Amino acid sequence: MFDEKKLLLYLCTDRALARERSLDQVTEIAIKGGVTMVQLREKELNTRDFLKAAFSMRSLTRRLGVPLVINDRADIALAVGADGVHLGASDMPVETARKIVGTGIFIGATARSVEAALTAKRAGADYLGVGAMFPTGTKSDTVTIGADALRDIKAATGLPIVGIGGVNAHNAESVMLAGASGIAVVSAILSAEDVYAAARALRLAAERSL
Repeated sequence: MFDEKKLLLYLCTDRALARERSLDQVTEIAIKGGVTMVQLREKELNTRDFLKAAFSMRSLTRRLGVPLVINDRADIALAVGADGVHLGASDMPVETARKIVGTGIFIGATARSVEAALTAKRAGADYLGVGAMFPTGTKSDTVTIGADALRDIKAATGLPIVGIGGVNAHNAESVMLAGASGIAVVSAILSAEDVYAAARALRLAAERSL
């Protein structure tokens, strides 16, 4: 069942940013520091390796009581018993994913415009990932849309939103004040020398506007 409150601090994984540390180990520390939802997003892995990683992450997140979202792969989300699947603009359409996963798995969709957000809502998305909020080193070619666009999308759809892209402890509150239910981060946690401290600082920053 989808719980909007779990969007508060949403970690998207990328093992390439984990400073040669185990992804499961870093994720566990991040959850203990305050992460409330984890999206397994490992685009460089083949299907077999991604499935293996998903089973491992499912075990970890279940033990720690945090929802697991699988990026793109509705089939893998279903296979490992994940809580959700997140679909980017070039991924499987929301309506197709819903046919695969049924009603027991929630669906998030990326939206960078009101039009895209409304399309996702009509197709049955449970929440939206909106960004990039700020310039980010994770995707050098991403265009930023800023807080005004997030406000417009929130007003048009009423759906829960997680703001992503360049979010850190210094600007997280502005994303929340624009109407987001949470913030999504990658390198701000995974690349941190002290993962626990980074997650804790982001969690506190996100909570300031609640």
